Amino acid sequence: MAAPKNAPERLQLRIELDYLKPAIWRQVVVSEDLTFLQLHKVIQAAMGWEDCHMHEFELASPRTFIGTRLKDDFFGDDRPMLPERTTRLADVLGRRRKFRYWYDFGDDWWHTLRVEKRLPPNPAAPAAQLLAGEFACPPEDCGGPDGYVDMLMIARDPQHPEHADIAAWLGEFDPQAFDLAAHAGRVAKTVRTRRG
Repeated sequence: MAAPKNAPERLQLRIELDYLKPAIWRQVVVSEDLTFLQLHKVIQAAMGWEDCHMHEFELASPRTFIGTRLKDDFFGDDRPMLPERTTRLADVLGRRRKFRYWYDFGDDWWHTLRVEKRLPPNPAAPAAQLLAGEFACPPEDCGGPDGYVDMLMIARDPQHPEHADIAAWLGEFDPQAFDLAAHAGRVAKTVRTRRG
């Protein structure tokens, strides 16, 4: 069955956390008619974040910000911002190959999203699908990339004075682990309909 005229393309995206080696990444396919709020939910589920902090998207050339403006903006930020609830990927991406997602303005988790492929419309395909990924998402509130690296170093060093506290805080956390099936199930639940 042929796709309807003007049906949305699908985008294969690689989502990678910046400033960490080895790279923590996910590969997803999403419909280009998703809103940026829906994409935020996909990223949260794919990565393994808990969605407890603020976020925004940033596109270059021209520089564009997409997110939710707070009524009382305590950052004193007056940059123009497109609303994530109504702005769709197709509205602003054009032929851009890369854009960024900033999660947790304190810990500064920057993610680079790369458009790996533009796939033809397929009305039967899910609006969001996780294909692959590697390594565990860092725990929330661990101090950003530098704090996360320090935490892992301390957890591996039984002689470190903070080892017991960090090991107790991390619990059974395994930085090498990534359960594709579990994350894919969460991603599949993020977008019920293309217009939802």
